[in-house]
Amino acid sequence: MTTRKTVLAVATGLALALGAGSVLAQTKWDMPTPYPDSNFHTKNVRQFVDEIAKGSGGKLQITVHPANSLIKHPEIKRAVQTGQVPIAEVLISVLSNEAAVYAFESIPFLAPTTAQQKKLWDAARPHLVKRLEAQGMALLYSVAWPPSAIHSKKEINSLADLKGVKLRTYSAITSRFGELAGSVPVLIAAPEVAQAFKTGMVDAQINSSSGGVDTQTWDFTTHLYDAGVISPQNVIFVNKAAWAKLDAATQTVVMNAAAAAEKRGWDIREEEHNRSLQMLASKGVKVLKPSPKLAAEFAEIGKKMTAEWLEKAGAEGQAIIKAYGN
Repeated sequence: MTTRKTVLAVATGLALALGAGSVLAQTKWDMPTPYPDSNFHTKNVRQFVDEIAKGSGGKLQITVHPANSLIKHPEIKRAVQTGQVPIAEVLISVLSNEAAVYAFESIPFLAPTTAQQKKLWDAARPHLVKRLEAQGMALLYSVAWPPSAIHSKKEINSLADLKGVKLRTYSAITSRFGELAGSVPVLIAAPEVAQAFKTGMVDAQINSSSGGVDTQTWDFTTHLYDAGVISPQNVIFVNKAAWAKLDAATQTVVMNAAAAAEKRGWDIREEEHNRSLQMLASKGVKVLKPSPKLAAEFAEIGKKMTAEWLEKAGAEGQAIIKAYGN
């Protein structure tokens, strides 16, 4: 009897030890993201982390914290850089106050098609990789938004109709666009857009069709001008110190999941744009193309902003545009 008890005790102890070892072998990461669960970027991120959990056999578990719920958007990159969180997603152009090169994807009308945007990303990627590496971070993947539109409470046929309009913007470069368009730019984070409209802080917004659905812009605006202003991109990156703690097999799983997420995100980008436009139209929003006059005026703003960006971005900007070849 004593022997049986001893065997059971040893077996129980071994099971507990193995269980503890499994817990110790599991790595848990928190991942802040700026956008709500309804957004296609967040859906893509959730699939990305699910594939990592499955591919690593549960060794790496990543908890997604959407809609600025863990860390506010402007503070996310710093949080990864300092090791407060190991992985995160941000809108690249939010970082443009740090360095002009981060605004490569927000130059109006520079890369209006998906093919052009991909080519521009290929040209810019090495420069972003280098900058992030120098700050102790590594780039995992990037996906572009559907092209930005102007969502307005009124009809807009020329820049004269935008004069004095309080325009919601989300980065320094979109605010500059608002200034050149004659509006009054108001910098508002995505989760605060609805409240900004309700309180009269803004009369219009620059946002993608997908972002328009996220913010339920049909409650506040009547017109959408599908101008293809810019196609901003989100980037997912990781703290290198946290990355170094992963074993090689898990790192491979993460990189494979990242490659799949980037391809998946770009593949659904246009589909998301068209679906969102249809949703907005079904809610009563008038979905329109800019008038010839407005399109011409927008094109002039694009030329001016390209020149301004090149002056600020210096050699990096010139190298990107040269590699882009447009």
